Amino acid sequence: MGYHVPKTALSLMAAVYRKIFPAVDRELYFWKKRAEAIPNDELRRQALSSIKSKRFHCQGGAVYALLAGYRWREAIRFIVAYQTISDYLDNLCDRSTSLNPDDFRLLHQSMVDALTPTNPIQHYYALRAEQDDGGYLADLVRTCQSVLRKLDQYSLIQKHIHPLEKLYEDLQVHKHVTESERVERLKNWFGSEGEPYPSLSWYEFSAAAGSTLGIFCLVSYTIGGKMSASLAKRIHTSYFPYMQGLHILLDYYIDQDEDIVEGDLNFCSYYPDRKTMIERFLFFIDQADRSIRPLPDQNFHKMIHHGLVGLYLGDPKVKTLAGGSEIAKKLLEYSGPRARFFHWNTKIYHKLRKYNRNS
Repeated sequence: MGYHVPKTALSLMAAVYRKIFPAVDRELYFWKKRAEAIPNDELRRQALSSIKSKRFHCQGGAVYALLAGYRWREAIRFIVAYQTISDYLDNLCDRSTSLNPDDFRLLHQSMVDALTPTNPIQHYYALRAEQDDGGYLADLVRTCQSVLRKLDQYSLIQKHIHPLEKLYEDLQVHKHVTESERVERLKNWFGSEGEPYPSLSWYEFSAAAGSTLGIFCLVSYTIGGKMSASLAKRIHTSYFPYMQGLHILLDYYIDQDEDIVEGDLNFCSYYPDRKTMIERFLFFIDQADRSIRPLPDQNFHKMIHHGLVGLYLGDPKVKTLAGGSEIAKKLLEYSGPRARFFHWNTKIYHKLRKYNRNS
């Protein structure tokens, strides 16, 4: 059956709960079974951990599948596989045994290959001690390639999708090296890449690089046969840096306490004070709103934009943050009724999940 892009928050939530989340669950179940069969203990542990703790990344990204029309299942297949690569590699760089930037670069070659259907599979673990994943990462790459290989319009987005991946890859390499080198590397990177974005700080530019939303938007429209050269360019400039930056800044915001415990770099910690952070969040909300106006299906992109605010601020972790309730109230009021609608839905979702776990 065909699928229309939802035009209201209610119709979007209905599509998400009835179609998108169940399809994501099926895909993740498949990859979880594959991860359970990984021979190496450390690789298996990190693969399973990434699926368990970062499931919501796939759920959020998969909403873009609604832009693919009747081929939305193909879009979900790509999005879940690509996001699973991203989350798995994040764990391998963040929580595992290596601090080698060359290792991180080689691991992330898998994300380049996933976006390049003609690229051969490589030995992505060649520079680390753990080697045998039973073909898990290679199969994730092949899944992405198999979806993209069928797209007649894929050439229209390649010159936009690869720069977005390169930014993501560079970020992952710089932010996971030895702790004493991270900030200097990120500042130098911003010095070489950030000139077109004078309104951003080095840590805001880094945050914008860490999102996969632009890639999912480009691929989903292409799967739906709606792509053109001009649309590809509009999506790229509409999503980077502000839409993607808002996404990751909110993600880092709710993870602040967790990252202190784990000793992880958190971009929100570089704001000089809470007042400045709130002002910059409001700036990103404004700029994201402006940047998506040239896109088709404008209501959809606005709902994603406001949904991000509601989704992240509806996370139970917000209540544990210093000033969390106050910040959430300000950002939700500023973002308007759609954000509050998604916020309310997210809180209900978390309560139901907690109830189901305890029952």
